[in-house]
Amino acid sequence: MEHLLRATANAESRHFWFRGFRAFVTPLIRAATAGQSDVRIVDCGCGTGANVDLLGRFGRAYGFDREETGLRLGREAGRTRLARASVTAAPFPSGAFDLATSFDVIYSLEDGDERTALAEMFRLLKPGGHAIINVAAMEILRGDHSVLSHEIRRYDRESLRSRLTAAGFRIVRLTYTNTALALPLMVTRTLQRRRGLKDEHDAHHEISVPAAPVNALLTGVLWAESLWLRAFDAPFGSSLLCLAQKPGPTRGVGSSSTRSPF
Repeated sequence: MEHLLRATANAESRHFWFRGFRAFVTPLIRAATAGQSDVRIVDCGCGTGANVDLLGRFGRAYGFDREETGLRLGREAGRTRLARASVTAAPFPSGAFDLATSFDVIYSLEDGDERTALAEMFRLLKPGGHAIINVAAMEILRGDHSVLSHEIRRYDRESLRSRLTAAGFRIVRLTYTNTALALPLMVTRTLQRRRGLKDEHDAHHEISVPAAPVNALLTGVLWAESLWLRAFDAPFGSSLLCLAQKPGPTRGVGSSSTRSPF
C-alpha cells in the first residue's frame, strides 16, 4: 500500500484519471451539500488527504486513514484535519456528518470488513445525510493496477447497490464512469492477465503521469464525459460512482426523487 500512496501523491494533482475523477464527483458533492450551512464532511480512507482539500470547498472536511505514509505525505502538503484510524472503526461520534465519502477504498476490504466499513459510514451520518462512494468496476478490467491497489473485488451495478441497501442506504444515483477509457483498458488488461500480472513493486507504471500531450487529451476526454453524465447514466466503465442517502428528514438531493442529476 505504501507504493500506491507514494505513486498517488506524485500523480493526483496532474494525472488525467484524477482530474476526471474530480470532474465526475464534484457535481455530486455540490448537490449533496446544496442549501445547507455549517456542512460537516468526512472522507473515510483519505489516503494523502488530497480529496479533503476538494471536500473542504463545500464545508468543514476531515479525513482518516490507517496508513501513516499517506497521512505523513498529506501533512507535509499542509493538510491538518487528518487522523489515523481504520474505516472499520471511525474515530467520530454517530450522526456527526452531513456527507461521508469513500473513494476507491472498499474494494480492497475483505467481505466482513467491507460490511463494517459501510455500517460505519451509515453511523457517522446524520439522518438524511449523504454518502458518495467510488469503486473499481467490471471484473474484466482487472490488471496490473489491481495489484497496486490491492483489489479484492471489482463491482457491477447490482453488487454495489445490494451492499449499500443492506447497510441501510437508499440509492440516489448510481452510474459507471470512465466509459471512454473502458474499451482500451479492456484490451490492455486482458493482455496483462495473459502474460501474468506484475507484482506490486513493478506495477507503479499504472499510475505514472503520461506525456503532457497525451495527459491533456485524456483529461479533455474525461471532462467531456463528465458533461454527458450530467444527463445520462453510463452503461459500463472502469469505475462505479454512487450517491446514497441515509433515511431521515429531507436534506439536499434525493429527498423527492430516486435519481439525482450531476
